[in-house]
Amino acid sequence: MTQILDRTSAGGRFPSDHYTKPSIGLGSLLIGAEEEAMVVETVRSGRLFRYAYDLEPAEQGKMTAALEREWRELMGVGYALCVTSGTAALEVALGAMGLGPGDEVIVPAWSWVSCFTSIVRIGAKPVLAEVDSSLCLAPGEIRRLCTARTKAVIVVHYQGVSADMDLLLAEAKEMGIRVLEDCAEACGAMYRGKRVGSMGDMAIYSLQNSKTITSGEGGMVVTKDPDLYVRAVRMHDIGLFRPHHSQFANPADDAFCGGQYRMGEITAAVALAQLKKLDHIRNHCRALGERVLRRIGALPGLEFRHIPDPRGDSGIEIYFFVESSELAVKFCGQLDALKVNCTKMTGTACHYRRPYCVNRAAHSPASSPFREERDWPAKGYRPEDFPMTENLVNRFIALPMGALYTVADADHIADSVIAVHQNLCFGS
Repeated sequence: MTQILDRTSAGGRFPSDHYTKPSIGLGSLLIGAEEEAMVVETVRSGRLFRYAYDLEPAEQGKMTAALEREWRELMGVGYALCVTSGTAALEVALGAMGLGPGDEVIVPAWSWVSCFTSIVRIGAKPVLAEVDSSLCLAPGEIRRLCTARTKAVIVVHYQGVSADMDLLLAEAKEMGIRVLEDCAEACGAMYRGKRVGSMGDMAIYSLQNSKTITSGEGGMVVTKDPDLYVRAVRMHDIGLFRPHHSQFANPADDAFCGGQYRMGEITAAVALAQLKKLDHIRNHCRALGERVLRRIGALPGLEFRHIPDPRGDSGIEIYFFVESSELAVKFCGQLDALKVNCTKMTGTACHYRRPYCVNRAAHSPASSPFREERDWPAKGYRPEDFPMTENLVNRFIALPMGALYTVADADHIADSVIAVHQNLCFGS
């Protein structure tokens, strides 16, 4: 029978009573003088809106233009566009691809709310796919789920780890569909020497407060395709294509009704300062995560998350699986008692358990892509349709690596995992 964990165990390196649990957070914990200076500069300029018609196009939007330029250069993409959020970025990208009613988009069943709702918002139908032990889209799912109506797949790079892009890109090419990379939770991650977001037809990033770098809210859309860039610009700015963007692409296409997802200069000022800290955060978290893994990586009974390219992991979170969901609850409870942060940093859940899917609801009943389904939940939207996903997401433990974590924090995490592992009698 499991005993209450004695904090004085583990070779005298406890108790934890004198240990202070570190704050969970990444870029949000590093907001300081650099961000302040750029915001003050922006406010003093009096130019908070990126488009200023008393200036030449090349001089407009000092902060937004600089952020887009530095983002393009760092990520290795041809075009970048600032928007108001990661969710907005998804809608802009899907709209730029021309997706709408009658179209289907494959998306991992285990992913953030917006991955599903953005598809519904543009009138298309989300088709849910399994994840594998990388917690990213499982190879083989694109081929399994594609129909004549499938136009795109959203490949979500979950929590700092790239999906297996070689396999997924090959599948998408074989099936003739576009790839939208969702890098909202993986800014800074890489795959075989390439930054996530640089491999698909389009990609999005989030700058929301809990993300690797942040401006509170904000997002970015990137692509290598000038036509998709033009359409993204129109989609984010009520169908307009202002002169500033003509520096980068020819607005040859016809205007259409877009939304309003423009980023302001103050948001861009914060994001620009944060972007310069991205690789520092990645290197810091990777170093601490590797220190923890050297201690716990060989513990029997722990199955660590599959990382398709271990060298590309951004290091922001360690995941391992235990035998059952019940054991995962016990393990987390005992880690928490030892002052270890051990819950996932995101609110990710399976879409088929979320109210918007259970209710198959859009803002208007006529807008729901599921309105003609006679029986609901239909096949493909029930927990029993996702055995691999269900098996994985209910029995993992997540160990965040924060921007302000120290070597002492990493050692405390490792000591605590070892102590809990021993207390729960793994391998005996």
